[in-house]
Amino acid sequence: MFPITRPRRLRQNPQLRRMVQETTLTLNDLIYPLFVVPGEAIAKEVKSMPGVYQLSVDKAVDQAKECFDLGIPSIILFGIPEEKNSEATGAWHDHGIVQKAATAIKKAIPDLVVIADTCLCEYTAHGHCGYLKDEDITGTVLNDPTLELLKKTALSQARAGVDIIAPSGMMDGFVSVIREGLDEAGFQDIPILSYAAKYASAYYGPFRDAAESAPQFGDRRTYQMDPSNAREALKEVALDIAEGADMLMVKPALSYMDIIWRVKEMTNLPVAAYNVSGEYSMVKAAALNGWIDEKKVTLETLTSFKRAGADLILTYHAKDAARWLA
Repeated sequence: MFPITRPRRLRQNPQLRRMVQETTLTLNDLIYPLFVVPGEAIAKEVKSMPGVYQLSVDKAVDQAKECFDLGIPSIILFGIPEEKNSEATGAWHDHGIVQKAATAIKKAIPDLVVIADTCLCEYTAHGHCGYLKDEDITGTVLNDPTLELLKKTALSQARAGVDIIAPSGMMDGFVSVIREGLDEAGFQDIPILSYAAKYASAYYGPFRDAAESAPQFGDRRTYQMDPSNAREALKEVALDIAEGADMLMVKPALSYMDIIWRVKEMTNLPVAAYNVSGEYSMVKAAALNGWIDEKKVTLETLTSFKRAGADLILTYHAKDAARWLA
């Protein structure tokens, strides 16, 4: 008879626990989101997201340098334009706020990987992710006309020097249209990180404060996924893979680790998890009230995303995590 196994034998001291540790969180896993606004010398804290700021381009460059110095390999840019309209002009104009920020950051820190969120909600007056039919109060976005705007946006971001295009609007066919546009314009080497499984989640509230992108009417349930559905996520992922996505995103992360796991099981493409604003703000609020140990809870949470299968983690905790991991 084999001797009885005692799992606790491998937990007796920190060194032994590190030796048999199955999942390791590293700096290379982290991507830090930045919110960019017009103006100069602006760093306005988002009230619902302690430690997160709306930044003018000069301040965004400073933040990007800080990230790079901490060892964080990548940032993702979100823009808040000076004016919003039904054509989402600020998203695809060559002098748009994300385009300006991307150019300035790549000039200052060439080795930092700059990702551009490719969506329209921050740039439309109604706050939806594309064209609406006669300002439809249900928030039903016209799919195919929106694809053309997304392609224009991706091309302008590529011209500005971004390294990765990340379409997040959940339009049918958006990966294939953007891939075709990038290839035709000579940007064959720019990868697409698709928000392949993006849910219509209540966890996005603080982000909408930061990006000033809350819908003015209706909601986004006609294009973002129902939180009840898992098999549908795999369908969305399979379509994006077939259309040429290079990486895949699951958003949110904390309540969707089963989706991260299922996506990782079905593909060998890199999988990203977005640790979204509501998840971040809950930890921050609890920590500020002294209810939890922020460092331990944050690192445990981020590690759990990796354990579920995430290769990359977009998180507002990235700078803190980088300091704790150093």
